[in-house]
Amino acid sequence: TGVNGFPFEVLNGIPMSCSRGASAGPISEWVMAVLLAAAKQLPQTWLSQPPERWNVADLGTLHDARLALIGFGGIGQAIARRALPFDMRIRALRRTEAPSPIPGVEMVTSLEELLGDADHVVVAAPETPATRHMLCDETFAMLKQGAHLVNIARGGLVDQDALARALDSGRVGLATLDCVDPEPLPEGHWLYSHPRVRLSAHISWSTPSSHSGLMDRFIENLGRYRTGEPLEYLVDPVEQY
Repeated sequence: TGVNGFPFEVLNGIPMSCSRGASAGPISEWVMAVLLAAAKQLPQTWLSQPPERWNVADLGTLHDARLALIGFGGIGQAIARRALPFDMRIRALRRTEAPSPIPGVEMVTSLEELLGDADHVVVAAPETPATRHMLCDETFAMLKQGAHLVNIARGGLVDQDALARALDSGRVGLATLDCVDPEPLPEGHWLYSHPRVRLSAHISWSTPSSHSGLMDRFIENLGRYRTGEPLEYLVDPVEQY
């Protein structure tokens, strides 16, 4: 699905397509799971021994929480559709200025406008030369204290040294990362042990039908190619997306 790292110089005008959007459903479900886990303090509140007190907790809610989406393609839109029934307030930023195709989602034109009051920030943009390390010291400083960062895109969009500083200062209260840089992450890396990081092995896309869903896009385009029809899911070799 992602084409970061592809040697575009070898194309020489040959069209390239991808499986854009094929994993939007499972990834958006995974995002909702981790947003709920953060708000409801799971798994921290599961019991393995009698607690000090019963019926007492300080849990959060997704109701009226501000969700900021960096990227509003197939994945971002699938997240928004699932977040709206939780009464989240949603803003999104993407590279074009087109209006939102989903009622109830506010489109903004800058990271500063997007991040300032965000409770949860979900990174759902492609990694290109223009987006690499877009989350850095400067952009983390735009966040309110304690914001939750979720990355289901590519690790290269986040400057991990800057993330470490934002986590240690509490600017980022929690980072839920399904994507890191590099992958695989080497043994002993600080992300494995930081108390405010929840790390998974780039698995948010996974369902029993995930691989066939990717192949469906290819088969569809192969049919178009053989009959001379315009191809779908084309990659722009200049934008590298």
